[in-house]
Amino acid sequence: MLLICRLWKHVIRKGDTVVDATCGNGNDTLAMANMVKDELGKGCVYGMDIQKDAIKNTSFLLDVSLNPIERKCVKLFSICHSRMAEVLPQKNSVRLVAFNLGYLPGGNKTIITKSDTTKLALKAAKELLVPGGVISIVAYVGHPGGREEYETVQAFASELPVECWVCSQIQMLNRPLAPVLLFMFKR
Repeated sequence: MLLICRLWKHVIRKGDTVVDATCGNGNDTLAMANMVKDELGKGCVYGMDIQKDAIKNTSFLLDVSLNPIERKCVKLFSICHSRMAEVLPQKNSVRLVAFNLGYLPGGNKTIITKSDTTKLALKAAKELLVPGGVISIVAYVGHPGGREEYETVQAFASELPVECWVCSQIQMLNRPLAPVLLFMFKR
């Protein structure tokens, strides 16, 4: 996570709009909120998760970690990440869309993100992102369905035109079940 947050800090500017497409327990959402908040209250985080427990956990973490003005800049939605375009304001310029694929840590491990909805979410994210923005993905390959979802994401990134996108991945060679980090930078 440290590597991802460092990358985000190089991309995100104060006042930006960013998306946490899979809130989980809220740690990434909180990190993003701290990166985008500015004195004018312009920065905004849109967070979503299909599980109500994830939204509840994220909301609690934000409530205890942010002041009321900062907290108003984070909007949470109990929806699938494939529907992100439905909750973002029209003509919104998004600097970052982040995904942590798999299951809710500490939650029901049978409820996981799926290849088909993740691909739809990536298509939506691609359209929302401003030049200079990034789609960041942590793909967990060690659970049932995880490898397939990773391969779907990898195929999606591989098909993006090189004139407009720079795509990369980081993976541990001596730990085949470790999460894979994927980044899609929009030129």
